[in-house]
Amino acid sequence: MTASVVLVAGSLHYDIMVETEHLPRRDETAVGHRWYPKFGGKGGNQAVSCARQGAAARFLGAVGQDDFGRFLTAGLIAGGVETQAVRVVAGAGSGMSVALQDKAGDYAATIVSGANALIDPAWLGDDALWSDVGLLILQNEVPEAVNLAAATEARRRGIRTVLNAAPFRPLSRQFAALIDILVVNAVEAEMMGAAEVCCLASACEAAQQLAARFDCVIVTAGSKGLAIWTSEDACLKIAADKVAVVSSHGAGDAFIGALGAALCQGATVAEASAAAAKAAARHVAGQGAAP
Repeated sequence: MTASVVLVAGSLHYDIMVETEHLPRRDETAVGHRWYPKFGGKGGNQAVSCARQGAAARFLGAVGQDDFGRFLTAGLIAGGVETQAVRVVAGAGSGMSVALQDKAGDYAATIVSGANALIDPAWLGDDALWSDVGLLILQNEVPEAVNLAAATEARRRGIRTVLNAAPFRPLSRQFAALIDILVVNAVEAEMMGAAEVCCLASACEAAQQLAARFDCVIVTAGSKGLAIWTSEDACLKIAADKVAVVSSHGAGDAFIGALGAALCQGATVAEASAAAAKAAARHVAGQGAAP
């Protein structure tokens, strides 16, 4: 049977979105004009994005025994994602966040991990979880022990691992050695030791610097586009589509999900990155919001 499933192991957050004229400065109380709940968490958003691009997506994660958890599980199902590996952790609250978005579409957020911090690495050893999986996607919103267990299993089974290293945190050498494709934005690239990213040329330079530790690196540079570095093709630059910004919130997750879907469907890294960049542009233009 063809290995056609994208497995996403990661976070689920009940996002409380607040719309305001501007993002508050330190010690400032800003006045918002609208709020609403939203399905979130990098893991959940990326899994839904995978499914929306036509891939079979499976999710491993944890929620609390609460209304937030039921909302998040229902959001995965509504997005076409398999949820058999989503566990309910008794006595814990589901992950959540509060995100502020200004009229220009920029945002800032604070997350509370909740049940996401209680995922048991032993869950990754279940053979049924890996049935027909062709690609693993990870992020940094769950403990590294979970990511390490997932990547170790993937390597043992001959499955490629994509890490979206967001939010930034130092990676152990053991975990870094198991990453086949690293995806970071400009800020994360700099925090990992690369030079400042201000354009596609500098994104290429940053990708090359990070490639000293990773086989394949993708550095996204927002409205400018992205750069890819592989040992075979050296640097490839892809300019972003020009769109009117409705909201940048979740654009990176839309990119990762579309990248994973294309890779699992047989695309090269360059082809998958180009398709993912277009998916992110559609999202920014308001055409790809999560449930």
